Amino acid sequence: MSHKTRQSGKLYICLILFIIGLFIPRVESAEKMIKDIEYANVQGQSLKLDLYLPSEPRGSGLVVWIHGGGWRKGNKSNCFINWLPKYGFSVASISYPFSNVAKFPAQLHDCKGAVRWLRANASKYGFNPNKIFVAGASAGGHLAALMATTGSHKFLEGVTGGNLDQSSSIIGAIDYYGPTDFVLRSKTQPSRANEKGSVVYDLLGGGAHEKIAAAKLASACYHVSNDDQPLLVFHGTRDRTVLIDQSKAIETKYKEAGLSIRFYTIEGAGHGGNVFYKDENAKRLITFLGEQMKSKTN
Repeated sequence: MSHKTRQSGKLYICLILFIIGLFIPRVESAEKMIKDIEYANVQGQSLKLDLYLPSEPRGSGLVVWIHGGGWRKGNKSNCFINWLPKYGFSVASISYPFSNVAKFPAQLHDCKGAVRWLRANASKYGFNPNKIFVAGASAGGHLAALMATTGSHKFLEGVTGGNLDQSSSIIGAIDYYGPTDFVLRSKTQPSRANEKGSVVYDLLGGGAHEKIAAAKLASACYHVSNDDQPLLVFHGTRDRTVLIDQSKAIETKYKEAGLSIRFYTIEGAGHGGNVFYKDENAKRLITFLGEQMKSKTN
């Protein structure tokens, strides 16, 4: 091989690497994690959050993570998106009261209280108070979808943590395999929605087939209106814990209202797993966040 040919080959390889680099997101190191920050105290129960910040948090978007666990277990340490600071986003993983302590809408009140607290303290930690998202898995996905659809619902706002001069509004929500219609679930999964001791029964204080008004109040599908926020949804086709009809239901409602929704079915996936948070689905999340950031002017 001639010297000229080798040089041409090297230039070709460099050009290919440069082109590939244009499509790889800028990666930053997550240099700071702050654990157990109290955002509210409700009847002696300390509600805390963990912050995951990029190396340069100033002006970053913030994603508030709501963990799953059937509204009666789980932990803010189970934050499946704590890798987002590598891509320039701040993350706050929050705790909330379980259904054995408080019934719905206490859980949603506390999620909104956390957002108000985070917005009030944005300048301290550097993220942009106008670029706040919520995301959650399973029970957390249920609450994230409600955050997207109940922005103007006064009864569902609550007063957790104060900061009532701050808004609990968000600019987008990510729902990983969460329930969105308890009335539907009372028919398709009665063992999980109607039976005494089931997760929905404990959340509502009764079966969804009997406490219909409460079931509707706690279901994002019954709050959809034309001012709701964009929604990104992921659900596995083999999920037997929360049937995929729950995500199809919110997709239908959003489309009927002319709202922005992206719904990705994950073929062969069950209820959770790494597949939802890596590779192609990680790219889908980052793309959604980036597009919503750009669509907002502040």
